[in-house]
Amino acid sequence: MRPHDASLLPSAAVAAAGAGPGAVSRLLISAAHKSSGKTTLTLGICAALRARGLMVAPFKKGPDYIDPMWLARACGRPCFNLDPHLMPGAAVHALFAGKSKRADLAIVEGNKGLYDGLALDGSNSNAALATSLDLPVVLVIDARGMTRGVAPLILGYQAFDRNVHIAGVILNRVGGPRHEAKLRAVIAHYTDVPVLGAVCEDESIAMIERHLGLMPENETEHADELVARISRRIGAQVDLDALMAIARQAPAPLTLGAGDPTRLDTTPAARLRREPRLRIGIAMDRAFGFYYADDLEALRAAGADLVPFNTLHDRRLPHADALFIGGGFPETCAAALQANESLRRSIRDGIEAGLPVYAECGGLMYLARGINVDGKRYAMVGAIEAEVQMHRRPIGRGYVELEPTPFAPFATAAPGTTIRAHEFHYSSLSGLAPWTRFAYRVLRGHGIDGQHDGIVHRNVLASYSHLRSGAGSDWARRFVQFAAEVAAGAKRNVRASAASDIRSPEWSLT
Repeated sequence: MRPHDASLLPSAAVAAAGAGPGAVSRLLISAAHKSSGKTTLTLGICAALRARGLMVAPFKKGPDYIDPMWLARACGRPCFNLDPHLMPGAAVHALFAGKSKRADLAIVEGNKGLYDGLALDGSNSNAALATSLDLPVVLVIDARGMTRGVAPLILGYQAFDRNVHIAGVILNRVGGPRHEAKLRAVIAHYTDVPVLGAVCEDESIAMIERHLGLMPENETEHADELVARISRRIGAQVDLDALMAIARQAPAPLTLGAGDPTRLDTTPAARLRREPRLRIGIAMDRAFGFYYADDLEALRAAGADLVPFNTLHDRRLPHADALFIGGGFPETCAAALQANESLRRSIRDGIEAGLPVYAECGGLMYLARGINVDGKRYAMVGAIEAEVQMHRRPIGRGYVELEPTPFAPFATAAPGTTIRAHEFHYSSLSGLAPWTRFAYRVLRGHGIDGQHDGIVHRNVLASYSHLRSGAGSDWARRFVQFAAEVAAGAKRNVRASAASDIRSPEWSLT
């Protein structure tokens, strides 16, 4: 692939100029290593292109909630995660093709470094994703303390895998005009890679970080102002026209395959199944906001209307047939969550009456008796008999593999399926009863105690693991179906409570 000149034009004009009907202009923004500033740069590029009137489809490689939240805000449309470890290659391709249709540009932000990944052969790295989707790569280089050394870095990245097309570099955290000039001269002399921009160190566009990465946009005051400021700074220091020319180097249009997981089922049976539609209450506020866009689409496609509620301010639950409480940072909002006693009681009463609830990580913590942070305890919902203890270091981190047990209130995957998921939590649970039932054996990862995950209580399934619908799990459709059966009276409102039914030595903690 070789760069060619093209002006920055909306999609209709691009097709007329020869890009071809159905062509997807696309690129991957990656880096030599993590914490190089690629998220801020990607955010600024997306917002700056949107300000020019272009429709940008954002994607994030790997398991991540926070970067997609920011990218969605910058682009004004949902950001979808492409995860080669959790998703089959066909599903990655179909999701990307389906969600980049009709966009002027699809931008994928990488995670960690370009060649980083779990597999020794690099099969789930950013570079492998770029090869699979024919994505030209824009490499972000943290230029602090670097001059002539930038050349061997670029040359080494080019030589490591000749199937990866490094189409340009953006120099980040440049010290000033003299530093930039030296870097540009070195790169021009030793390499054939164009410099697409040089971004100076600028505290005004710095984004606050926390242990999971950036602070979520739903916790950041004046998030729109920050995005606008980043857009202006990055737009002025990156050659957006050259960037778009590179994006159009992708050699062939991506077509939407028959197995597209984002395509809604419109068969008569599916339409009947979705009528009447269920109402699923979903916690969306400063404490809870970690949701995958394709999971939310899968819930809607299965026949659910999503009804947001605020755990900090709403006094009672909205009318709902089930609840979905995703991840987040309840520990940072623990005082406000405790203060909203009315909602906590409403949730607990609903659960005891048989309300179906699916909760992940932060949601699990919220359903426990209390959260202990820095020596202080905050009361939570109390539906799960356990205490949450926060720690300084992560307890569970990375990808997990789960084997379903017979005790889940609803199946999250087909029997015998090994579910791939991920976890990232700084908390642990204590005080669980020895007869606690679990939805999963943990084959890889930590979960609750290194062996189990997915606490089952009545019609509640609450786990540290985060699932992806369609990535070895069909949890969204199965949850909606289960909630519909409960609502219709096909299942008992309260799960079996007799001691002989719930005390199973095989799944106990002892």
